[in-house]
Amino acid sequence: MTPQGPPPAAELARAAAELAEVRGEVARVLVGQRYMVDRMLAALLADGHLLVEGVPGLAKTTAIKGLAGAISGSFSRIQFTPDLLPADVVGTQIYNPRDMSFSTRKGPIFANIVLADEINRAPAKVQSALLEAMQERQVTLADQTHPLPRPFLVLATQNPIEQEGTYPLPEAQVDRFMMKLVVSYPTAEEERLVLARSGEPPQKPRAVISPERLIALQDLCRQVTLKPVLQTYIVSLVHATRQPGTVSQRLARFVQFGASPRATISLAAAARAVALLDGRDFATPDDVKEIAPDVLRHRLLLTYEAEAEGLSADAIVREILASVRTP
Repeated sequence: MTPQGPPPAAELARAAAELAEVRGEVARVLVGQRYMVDRMLAALLADGHLLVEGVPGLAKTTAIKGLAGAISGSFSRIQFTPDLLPADVVGTQIYNPRDMSFSTRKGPIFANIVLADEINRAPAKVQSALLEAMQERQVTLADQTHPLPRPFLVLATQNPIEQEGTYPLPEAQVDRFMMKLVVSYPTAEEERLVLARSGEPPQKPRAVISPERLIALQDLCRQVTLKPVLQTYIVSLVHATRQPGTVSQRLARFVQFGASPRATISLAAAARAVALLDGRDFATPDDVKEIAPDVLRHRLLLTYEAEAEGLSADAIVREILASVRTP
C-alpha cells in the first residue's frame, strides 16, 4: 500500500544529496549524456526497466556500468548473440547422476542490475525468457519458482541502424520497458573532453548507495504527491494515443495501436521520479510532459501511412502533448 502524505522535507534533502552523489560518480566515468543518466536514475527510482537505443560508440554500456558501480548491489552483463539460449539467461536444472537428483544453476538474470547488451541480437525465444523476469520479478525453472533479488532492474541496449543479424523485440516485451531512450551524439565540447580523457587510466565509480537504501528511495518516490487533476491529465494523454482522432483528425490516419494501461502506470511513476530528482514532494504537468516521450514512444504502433510520410512516434507524442489541455 502506498504511504499517505508527501515525504518529509528532511528525507527529500537526504535523497537529493544521495542522488547528486550518484550523478557525480557516474560523471567520473562518463562525459556528458546528462539526459541518459537522469533517465536511468528515474527508472531506478520508479522501479522500472529501461531500453536505450543509439548508434555505436555513444557510451550506452559505459553509462549503465557506471550507474551499476555506484550501487553496491550485484551486477551482471549479458551479451546477447544469435546463438544465445534461454538457459544462458535464466539458468537451468543440472542432473547429478551420483545421487540421481537435480540442482539449480541460476543464470545471470539473478542480479540487482542486469545489462542486456544488444538485446535485439538474440532470437525471440531468448527475448521471451525475459518476460516473466521483467514483469513478475521471478524465474521458473522446471517446477520451482525463484524470486529475483530486490531491487531488480533490466537496462537493455540496442543498435537502431545495423539490422543484419537482429531480431525485432516482441511487442509484449517492449511494453515491459518503462521507458525507451533515444541517445544522440555528444556536443563538440563533450567530445573534446572525451578525447582528453582517452589517454588517462579508466576511472571506476565508488559504491555510494546500498540496495537497501535504493529500495527506501523507491518507497519515497511512491510518496510523491500526484494530484487527481494530474492523474486525469495522464489518463487523457494515454487515451489520446489510442483515439488520436479525438485530439486531431490528422493523427487518426497515423496510429494503428496506442499505449497500453501499463503506460498509464509507468507515466505516473516516472513523473514522480522526475519530481523526486528535482527535490520536490509533488509532481507537476511539466514533469509529465518532460517524461512522456520516453514512456510513450515505444508503445505506439504506427500505420504504413505514417512511415510513408516519415512521421515518427516522437512527432505524434509531441502533437498529442500540444493538443491535450494542460491542467
